[in-house]
Amino acid sequence: MDKEKIKFHIKGLLEAIGEDPEREGLKDTPTRVANMLAEVLEGTAYTNHDIAEMFGKTFTSEDIGAEEAIVMKDITVFSYCEHHMALMYDMTVNVAYIPNGKVLGLSKIARICEMAGKRLQLQEKLGRDIAEIISEAAGTSDVGVKISGCHSCMTARGIKNSSSHTETRTYLGKFRTDSDLKKLLD
Repeated sequence: MDKEKIKFHIKGLLEAIGEDPEREGLKDTPTRVANMLAEVLEGTAYTNHDIAEMFGKTFTSEDIGAEEAIVMKDITVFSYCEHHMALMYDMTVNVAYIPNGKVLGLSKIARICEMAGKRLQLQEKLGRDIAEIISEAAGTSDVGVKISGCHSCMTARGIKNSSSHTETRTYLGKFRTDSDLKKLLD
């Protein structure tokens, strides 16, 4: 990420909206914004494959008796809408997968969700990315992901509908056709 370029453009943005980028409250803003963007958009530096390798620590499922679906709910993430660069917030992710000989460490599931969220994107794409990463990291084609969240491009601007909530679901493998598996995400 090119922080110097970001600082240059943030200074220009401040000028374009009629602010003085040299005034006391704003003179460090371009640096702060560049640092913030490097942190919250860290995931742009990695492919789904990279993330699967980073957080792909697994255990043999037979050793721990895990042959049924593994479900983790209410993983908190945030992301930024690629259309408005607006915050997607109050997002929770539910992930379920059926082990195929190995299971992911539980913290790795949350880390995968968090890192996948650190990109400019759409909620639908985020669900697909999480499902693909979990599938690769856990070595299974049977994955379901449900995401529920608010989008500030809907709540703070435009229509300003503060009560709107978006829910998306992504299913891979057996989750596409098995209604009992889909219920695990609710």
